[in-house]
This record gives sequence, C-alpha cells and structure tokens, in this order.
Amino acid sequence: MRRLKLILVFLLLAALALAAPRSRLKPGFNMFSKQQDVELGKEAATEISQQVTIIHDPELAGYLDRLGRKLAVQRDAGDHPYTFKLVHDQSINAFALPGGPTFVHTGLVLAAENEAELAGVMAHEISHVALRHGTNQVTKAMGFQILMGVVGGAVGDESLWRQLVQAGAGFGAGSILLKYSRDAERQADLLGAYIMAGAGYDPVEMARFFEKLQAGGGSRGPEFFSSHPKPGNRVKYVEDEIRGMRRPAYSLDNAEFLRFRDRVRALGDPPAKPKPPERSRAR
Repeated sequence: MRRLKLILVFLLLAALALAAPRSRLKPGFNMFSKQQDVELGKEAATEISQQVTIIHDPELAGYLDRLGRKLAVQRDAGDHPYTFKLVHDQSINAFALPGGPTFVHTGLVLAAENEAELAGVMAHEISHVALRHGTNQVTKAMGFQILMGVVGGAVGDESLWRQLVQAGAGFGAGSILLKYSRDAERQADLLGAYIMAGAGYDPVEMARFFEKLQAGGGSRGPEFFSSHPKPGNRVKYVEDEIRGMRRPAYSLDNAEFLRFRDRVRALGDPPAKPKPPERSRAR
C-alpha cells in the first residue's frame, strides 16, 4: 500500500513538472486609459470604414460576427466592445484597433483552409486589443511631452483621434497604432492560444497558419506581416505554452466555414475605388 502511494505521488509530481506554467504577459507602460482606447478605436474605425469596402451581406457579416463573438466572450479577451467587419480586399490581412474594432479582409478568408485558421488570426488580433498593444506602441513612439498634451486634452476641442493624426500617429501604412514589435506578436500568439482553446479550437492551428502564410509569401509575403513581424518558431512556442493546458475536444465541424468561404469567393474581385473628384481651379 505504501509503495502504491509512493508511485502515485511520483506520477503526480512528474505531471506537475511537465505542465509548463502559464506565461505572464505584460504589454508595458501605457499613458492611455482603457476608455481612451475605446474612444480612439471608434473614431479610427469610422474613418477607416470610409476608405475601404465593407461587405454588408447579412449572411457573411453574421457568420464573421458569430465567430468573433465566440472568441471575444472568452475571459482572456477582456471586456472591450469588440466589433467585426468583413472588408472586400484581396490582400491577406486582418487588423484590430484599440478598444476592439476588428477588420478581416476577404483575401485572408480565402487563404484559410478551415475555421480554426480563421479563428486563430482573429484571436491573435483580439489579443492585441486585450493587451492594449496599439496605444502602448503610441506611448513608446511619441514620447512623454507630446502625450501629455494629447492624452491630457490640452489641444482644444479636437477629438483624441484628430489630435493623434495631427501629431503624426494617423492610420495608414506603417501606422504606429498597428505596427507591432516581435515581442508583442509573441504575446498575442500566446494569449490567442488561450482564447482559441477556450472557444473550442486547437491553438496550434493559429501558429501553423501563420507559418504557412510566411513560407508561401516569398520575399513580399502577405500584407499581414508588414505590421506583424515574425517572432520566431510559432508552432514550437505555442506548443510549449499549451503543454500543460487542459485540452478540450476541439471543434472539427467546418461545414459553415466552407459555405462562408464559398460565398466570399463568389463575390469576385473588389470594386475599383472611385477617384476623388478634382477640385475646380479658380479663374
């Protein structure tokens, strides 16, 4: 009997030794409040929505919203007011603004082979919001004195977004709101793994999808990696992170995703963006 107890204790200690502790994720110093994240994200999303082609098809929008909500209700996603919009754009990309507005390009949907891959990218973007990486990047890039004026509201009645635009932090190619460090990418992968698992998806699918996109993109790569630098061997460190995680039965039903992807493919090429009207010259 004593011997049996010793064996059981040994097995328990061995299991505990193999179970890797959960990583502590700290995004760093941030001079913005969470409410300012929400304010900034809403204003930026309004402007972005005027620059891209948002798909309003109820079936497509409904599927993306349901998938997003399934991830966003997980404890690790925080309590941000997430929204999810599908953008008619062939580039392989997705991004989330501070506070929760999330945009997914149709090109990313078509590149995914199953729902877990799409959910992985969305969980990764949700993690950037939960860890407040966007405003942390602005804090690091713009400096203390500028932020004291912008965050403190010392620039008249201009909105927070307009103040940041004037200070050089506007949305666009290379925007510091969305241009993350490798460490931020790794954090978003790890937190995204917990969000995925909680929603019933295998977290490794996220890492494998990113690795597949990186390998298939050549020197140009998907647009996603211009603002999301590769942080290392994603599959390995995600697998290491989840080794001690309680593993639920992961979702394998892709029927709804495949119908969604087929419907996205049927949209065809995005419409050409209209040229802005030329200003008449004074005579």
